[in-house]
Amino acid sequence: MPLRAKVTNPAFRTAAMSTSPTLPKELPGDEPDDVLFTSIYGLRSVELNRPKKLNSLNGSMARKILPRLKEWEKSHLANMVLISGAGSKALCAGGDVAALALQNEKGEAGQKASSEFFGLEYTLDHTIATYTKPVISFMDGITMGGGVGLSMHAPFRIATERTVFAMPETTIGFFPDVGASFFLPRLDGELGTYLALTSERLNGIEALYTGIATHYLHSSVLSSATQRLSELVFPDHMELPERLNIVNKTLAEFSVGLPQEESVRVLGDSRRAIDRNFKFNTVEEILQSLENESTNVQWAQKMLETLKARSPTSLKVTLRQLRLGSKWNISETFQREHEIAANFMRHPDFVEGVKARLVSKPARQASWQPASLSEVSHETVDTFFKIPEGQNRLELFSDVKYFKYPHQRFALPTEGEIEQYVRENRKESKQAITQTFVERWGHKEGVAVKVQDVLARRVQKDAKGLLEWISEKKAKAVNVEADVETKTKAESEDKSKSESS
Repeated sequence: MPLRAKVTNPAFRTAAMSTSPTLPKELPGDEPDDVLFTSIYGLRSVELNRPKKLNSLNGSMARKILPRLKEWEKSHLANMVLISGAGSKALCAGGDVAALALQNEKGEAGQKASSEFFGLEYTLDHTIATYTKPVISFMDGITMGGGVGLSMHAPFRIATERTVFAMPETTIGFFPDVGASFFLPRLDGELGTYLALTSERLNGIEALYTGIATHYLHSSVLSSATQRLSELVFPDHMELPERLNIVNKTLAEFSVGLPQEESVRVLGDSRRAIDRNFKFNTVEEILQSLENESTNVQWAQKMLETLKARSPTSLKVTLRQLRLGSKWNISETFQREHEIAANFMRHPDFVEGVKARLVSKPARQASWQPASLSEVSHETVDTFFKIPEGQNRLELFSDVKYFKYPHQRFALPTEGEIEQYVRENRKESKQAITQTFVERWGHKEGVAVKVQDVLARRVQKDAKGLLEWISEKKAKAVNVEADVETKTKAESEDKSKSESS
C-alpha cells in the first residue's frame, strides 16, 4: 500500500553539507497525500497524486519528493526509482502556475516566494539529472512543463500511445525551464528551437523519434513492466552503467512494436521545413523565413500565426536561452534558469499570460507588454540573464558538470552519431549503415526508420560513389529540391485523381 508522503527521518531535514542547500520541510498547509510513495522489493515509486489537477506540480509535492529521493539514494535496499502520475490523463501537466500568478500579484514578497518555488523545483530536477541510481519516468498522458522536468533528465523516459509532450511556456509569458536550456538545444537539428518557440505538442511516437523519450510502450503493459523491474536484483559491486543496461534490456521485453498508421511530423519533409526555418538567431529572421516558405506554405502560415500570438519578450528570451544553453553544463543550466525565472516573476507578461490562457473562461488572447518584437530591445533581453548584485546562485546538492547526458545511449541514435559513422565509413551502403545501427541498438523499435530518415535527408554519393554527408548549406538546397519534387508529385497525383473521377 502507498505510504503517506511524509518524511519521518529528521536527519534529512538538515543540510546535507555546508555547501549544499537545506532539504525542504513540509509546511502546515501542505496536502497530505498529493504524492504517494511505494516500495515494491527494490523499486521505489513516486506517484504524483493530483489527478483532478492533471498532477500539476506544486511546492507541497516538491517538498516531499526531494527529501525522499535523497533518502533512497543512500539506501542499499533501494535499487531504482519510478516516477508516474495518478490516473490515465497525465504524468504531470506542468507547475501550478495559476497559484504562482496569484501570488505574484501580492508584490515583491509574492514574487520572491514564486522564485523560491522555482528554486525548489529546479533543485529537484537537478537531483534527478545527477542521481546515482536508475530512474524511470512513465510519460503516460500529458507531460508538460514541470512534468518534463521530472522525466527528461531520467535515463529512461517511457512514452505511450497517450503521451502528449509540450513545453508551452511562451504561451503564458514565461520561458521553457526545468532544464530545457540543456536538453532542447541538444536535440537533432532545430527541433528544440521549434518546440520551444511554438509550444507544439508531440505524441508518443514523435517523442521517441526526437529523442525526448527513450522507449515506447503501450500503456497496458506499464503495470507488468513495473512488477518486472521491482524484481531486479543488483549486486552491491555492480556499477551504475551496468545497472542501467539491465534496466534497458528489461524494458525492451515489454515492447509490442510501434503503431504504423500514425504520421510522424518530425521526420522527412516536415523535419526539413523545421530545420531551414528555425535555424536563425533572431526571432525576426525566423518569422521572415516562414513568410518566404514556398513548399510547406500551410504549415508555415500556421507557425506564423502561432508565434505572433506568443509573448514577444518570451520569444526573444527563449531563443537567446537556447543558443546560450547549448554551451551550459547541467548544473549551470538550472542556476541560470533560476535567474531567468526570477526575472520573469517581476515581468507583467507572466501574470497576464496565465490569466488569459488558464484563468479566463473562455481563454482569451493575452495583452503582452510590450506588444511587439521591435519593442523588446537587446538590452531588455540581457537583463534576464544577469544576476542582481548581492544575490547568490542557486545551491545544488551535486556539483556534477556534464555537458551531455551520460545516459542518452538508451534513446534512438542521434543525427550526430549517424553523421560520425557516415564520415568514417563512406564506402558502406545506406542499407549496411542502417543494419549496423539496428544491431548496435539491439534491434530497438524505431532505429531503422530514424537512421533511414537521416540518411535520406543528409547523405548522398559523390562523384566517386562514396557517401558524402551534406553540409547544412548544401542540405538546404537539396532539401528544397526534394520538397519541390514531392509537392509536384503530389499535385500531379491529385490532378490524375481528379481527372479519373
